[in-house]
Amino acid sequence: MSQTLAGTEGLSTVADLLHHLGDVPAERIRLRPHPGTATAADVVRINECKNPLVELVDGVLVEKSMGFYEAHLAIVLGHFLQEFLEEHDLGIVVGADAMMQLAPGLVRLPDVAFLSWDRFPNHQIPREPCPQLVPDLAVEVISRSNTPAEMQRKRREYFDAGVRLVWYLYPETQTMDVFSHDAGETPITQSESVDGGDVLPGFR
Repeated sequence: MSQTLAGTEGLSTVADLLHHLGDVPAERIRLRPHPGTATAADVVRINECKNPLVELVDGVLVEKSMGFYEAHLAIVLGHFLQEFLEEHDLGIVVGADAMMQLAPGLVRLPDVAFLSWDRFPNHQIPREPCPQLVPDLAVEVISRSNTPAEMQRKRREYFDAGVRLVWYLYPETQTMDVFSHDAGETPITQSESVDGGDVLPGFR
């Protein structure tokens, strides 16, 4: 029988679980496999159907929150990044269905992610569906069911895993928050531009 992941052992109620995950709405939590026992293999199996995509947090399957408009914005940003990388061979860009195992019991699918060639020995991109990889840049387009606590937890997980730069896009206000592990948070308004810093030098 599967063992419950350590991060969920002290939880006794559904409310405790939801709070632990960042006050995620209950309708986004999968009960099978039992919370705390899910694995990366379960993520791969479910995401093959892509309706909806799920992430793995402390052995709990959490449905990704992303609407039609948010998906459009992610594709547009990914297009700009891909165009830049075609001229500056720094690495690759992937979209929201790219599963990455950041740590045991933790699989995230950023809406857009950049991974430098330093992440790939001999520039060989893994063929397995959910490799143990950490992006250099993780981008999240914030949807209505994303809670502040959930996004704070996700940002902490990204930096703990070794992500260097995190962008949060807010469609409702047409603003961004740029986070880096060494420079903190920088808000970006609609009239301002964002650059790639040391992660994507020259991108703007």
